[in-house]
Amino acid sequence: MTQQRILVVEDEAAIRDMLNFTLSAAGYEVVQAPNAEQAWSLLNEQHPDCILLDWMLPGVSGVSLAQRIRNNDQVAHLPIILLTARGEENDQVEGFEAGADDYVIKPFSPRALVARVKAILRRQSSDPSAAEQVSVGELKLDLSSYRFTVKGEEVRLGPTEFKLMHFFMTHRDRVYTRSQLLDQVWGENVVVEERTVDVHIRRLRKLLDPVGGADAIQTVRGAGYRFSVSS
Repeated sequence: MTQQRILVVEDEAAIRDMLNFTLSAAGYEVVQAPNAEQAWSLLNEQHPDCILLDWMLPGVSGVSLAQRIRNNDQVAHLPIILLTARGEENDQVEGFEAGADDYVIKPFSPRALVARVKAILRRQSSDPSAAEQVSVGELKLDLSSYRFTVKGEEVRLGPTEFKLMHFFMTHRDRVYTRSQLLDQVWGENVVVEERTVDVHIRRLRKLLDPVGGADAIQTVRGAGYRFSVSS
């Protein structure tokens, strides 16, 4: 099996060294960058499988780098775990809306971080359906090319939004609780707060709104979310 590669973007050398030791011991290949500029170069040279990204980088911030990644077709599919000491809810929402797939607050347990990395890579590589293409009305999702289009116009989705959209499109007209969505999209053994679902739903609606697809994801008060469109 090919060794998976993690890009660690962290300006503090001591934390980079700790992450390098921890992830290497867990069987991953690690490449490191102290700032966003070097990280961008490594993204295109090293082709990592996952990015551990510090929020507070010198110069260009981790959040800005996450946004740049999500807006680039070549690397938009890569999962991003944001590392930060900023633990307020508004900060977490900002991080998720920038494109992060997970959010780890400093100080963190190295073992817990490795578990997060394993979970997000497992989620990334798992194929939830044998079908490579799913179409619902004017919404089309192609697993082989990792593209999602609405009325023929491509909508760039991050890895979590892509998984969430795929689940909704293959499970129409049924209400799912936040807990059920966490189990189905994030995985049963992943420890993620239920409000994380709300943040990603909000981000998905924001991405769909310009092409008229936001109304397909409906909030059912006191229950959860339902995906419903006219085919």
